[in-house]
Amino acid sequence: MSSNIPDLRRLRQFIAIGEAGSVTAAAAALHVSQQALSSSMQQLEKELNARLFRREGRRLTLTPAGELLLAEGRTLLAAAHTVADRVEQTAGGAAEVFVVGHTPALSGSEAYTRLEPAITAFPETSFTFRQLYPDQLAAAVLGGEVHLGLRRGVVPTNELATAVLGYDRVRLALPREHRLAGAPTVDIHQLAGERIALWAPPGGSYYSDFLMGACRRAGFEPDYVVSRVQGAATVAAPLTTGAVTFVTSPPGPAMDGRVVITELEPPLLVGAQAMWQRHTGSAVRDALLSQV
Repeated sequence: MSSNIPDLRRLRQFIAIGEAGSVTAAAAALHVSQQALSSSMQQLEKELNARLFRREGRRLTLTPAGELLLAEGRTLLAAAHTVADRVEQTAGGAAEVFVVGHTPALSGSEAYTRLEPAITAFPETSFTFRQLYPDQLAAAVLGGEVHLGLRRGVVPTNELATAVLGYDRVRLALPREHRLAGAPTVDIHQLAGERIALWAPPGGSYYSDFLMGACRRAGFEPDYVVSRVQGAATVAAPLTTGAVTFVTSPPGPAMDGRVVITELEPPLLVGAQAMWQRHTGSAVRDALLSQV
């Protein structure tokens, strides 16, 4: 087994080749000669004792070892940049700011509640919360702009480390004048034929897929509409769509009484998943995860 660790400069060059699909294009993007880049890749292969490229005529493809390095190398390089930035900020005396990103499916108050144990444990640390759509959130965590991401659903991923912080009960938000608004509970079967408001279409959000799957398991194909007001509280969707909406807010009146939140039966639980950059450490994150 090789004990060599790849040089980060060569790793960055390798990723550029893997993403560009050719040494020529990568050399132009990196502003180096093709000869220098080819020589660097030969050295990288020697370091790792592995063949990374396969030439088929003029076409350059990655070997299975190269595919693995491309996938793992991105996360390793991103972590290296994050560590370097943190060292520079600490050396400059900058106060630590822990950035938390969350999807629209988690309200700002829900995100705060999840982070409160860590906020209490680190009174000298500043926290910033940012709302991002699912694809933006994953990219921001991988790039190091967000230190911890929170999203609905339990989503498998190889690029990021993840943990489930807990589960919340899904309820139903209805316009005050809706025929089901006066019921103490609503059975999910009663939603057959009702229009359901989502924040992203199925296929564009694991949370939307989760909710649509719950309806299908109840025996009906859901009719849905994507809310035209993005970034607002989830309980506001019935006001602009006239549709019923799945929420995780507590039961009772909302939006000045114009929306009613009622219990959904049978109970439906959705996870709150945390994700962070692999190969990095964080005392704040450790304190949060220790509460799980």
